[in-house]
Amino acid sequence: MTEIKGPGIFLAQFIDSTPPYDSLAGLAQWASSLGYKAIQIPTHIASLFDLQQAANSEAYCSQIRALLASYNLEISELSTHIQGQLVAVAPCYIEMFSGFYPKSLGTDPHSISLWAAEQLVLAAQASKNLGLKAHATFSGALLWPMVYPWPQRPQGLVEQGFAELARRWLPILDAFDIAGVDVCFELHPAEDLHDGASFEVFLRHVNHHPRANILYDPSHLHLQQLDYLAFIDLYYERIKAFHVKDAEFRTNGRTGVYGGYLDWKDRAGRFRSLGDGQIDFSAIFSKLTQYDFDGWAVLEWECCIKDPYIGALQGAQIIKNLIIKPTSKAFDDFVGVASCEMTNKRLLGLEEGGI
Repeated sequence: MTEIKGPGIFLAQFIDSTPPYDSLAGLAQWASSLGYKAIQIPTHIASLFDLQQAANSEAYCSQIRALLASYNLEISELSTHIQGQLVAVAPCYIEMFSGFYPKSLGTDPHSISLWAAEQLVLAAQASKNLGLKAHATFSGALLWPMVYPWPQRPQGLVEQGFAELARRWLPILDAFDIAGVDVCFELHPAEDLHDGASFEVFLRHVNHHPRANILYDPSHLHLQQLDYLAFIDLYYERIKAFHVKDAEFRTNGRTGVYGGYLDWKDRAGRFRSLGDGQIDFSAIFSKLTQYDFDGWAVLEWECCIKDPYIGALQGAQIIKNLIIKPTSKAFDDFVGVASCEMTNKRLLGLEEGGI
């Protein structure tokens, strides 16, 4: 068994216009001071991390690594959640995403998708230059508006949607394969890949591509009322990244999984700071250790109640305490006996001349 690495922290929710949260150096110093060993870096903010330069310059990547090493930090993964989302956007969402792609693209879905795919290819090369094994992203969503439709979906719509999603992602997956990096889709409501079943359909359409993998985040599974522990048993071979994010689902007579359009604090299902929700992280860390997950345990903080900086401070210690050092021997070794083929035969009644 392998020891999970950590704690790490996803920087996206902590970036701000005020120091130390307005630069990579400032964020690195802050994260290190809290006890984190790695950072997951979003790549859609060039002033924080220049994705194009990282893809084209090993010298730039060496500078980034040296900067982080000065704070005793590594990079767990790069993240293209924003760009991955834009690989496939349902027409009704184009305007809502206008702040995340170049204004020169207008509102043309084809141009936006091509730009996003180019960003992912850059991320593959940047990850290789940085010596990373995994990459965090979203799948995008052509079909999500049809997840619970009335009237019913036209026959064949889902298959056609997944075929198109696969067509867009296959060249990207191939680029990551060349780079030797796994693409880890965060299974998330509002994405076409949001649970095990949808991931399986996608796998079939990309011919079970070896680089199509999962960023395991139990919070999104819990809020969909999936068994997030059984999920690990089913998909552990494809789990290559891990967000440690807590959540709670408070069953009541007023709202359910869809949330009733309410603010987060008023929903039945809501994200919580690590340790304040319902998720059994001890069982999760045990299962991932059992299945030899060798990636990073990365805190993703999202909570509608607790201060984020208190959540980050507490989260580092909680993850540190959850990481399991695997045993090097069986607990009952002290009563073991030496192996002997003849003794084994006698115990089984297989002596010469026996039955």
